[in-house]
Amino acid sequence: MTFQHPTPQPGGPQNAFGLGTPAGPGLPPQRRRPWLKYGAIALLSLFIGVGIGTSNGSAETAKGATETKAAPRPTVTVTETAAAADPESAPTVTKTTSAKPKKTQESGPATTFSGEGEYLVGDDIKAGTYKTSGPEEEFGCYWERAKDASGEFGSIIANNNLEGPGRVTLNNGEYFKTNRCQEWKKVG
Repeated sequence: MTFQHPTPQPGGPQNAFGLGTPAGPGLPPQRRRPWLKYGAIALLSLFIGVGIGTSNGSAETAKGATETKAAPRPTVTVTETAAAADPESAPTVTKTTSAKPKKTQESGPATTFSGEGEYLVGDDIKAGTYKTSGPEEEFGCYWERAKDASGEFGSIIANNNLEGPGRVTLNNGEYFKTNRCQEWKKVG
């Protein structure tokens, strides 16, 4: 009995297991189950849709709710029952009292204002002395008192570029212009 090895064919498959055995995977590549991936995406989308659908509103409805300014009208009802010998004929006294809201601060010119803008003293802001902590940025805080809102050089009463805290006294009828400053607060 003699064994005969098959002769290798040129360009034929060869690997570590010997001649004639397939070199690559013998089976075609298996495709993953696409329905599993698409099913998971569909299920995730369903949960997101249900979450959005069951929410109590959107940002727009919440915004509208905060903008509504209804005046509070609290009412207190007090019921007293007079003690009597005969409980069936006891009179009931009811007194209704409406609560009055606290007085709010008078509207009028402001005593604090932004460090950016142009203001008419006596109309937008009150006359007096104001202070600021200085510039918001590294470029300095510019303020200007003017006799009118023309923006012309001749209308400037006084101006300054602050690198630190500063004060200015404003009179009724003047225009006050401020740029790149922190908030101005009335001090006198």
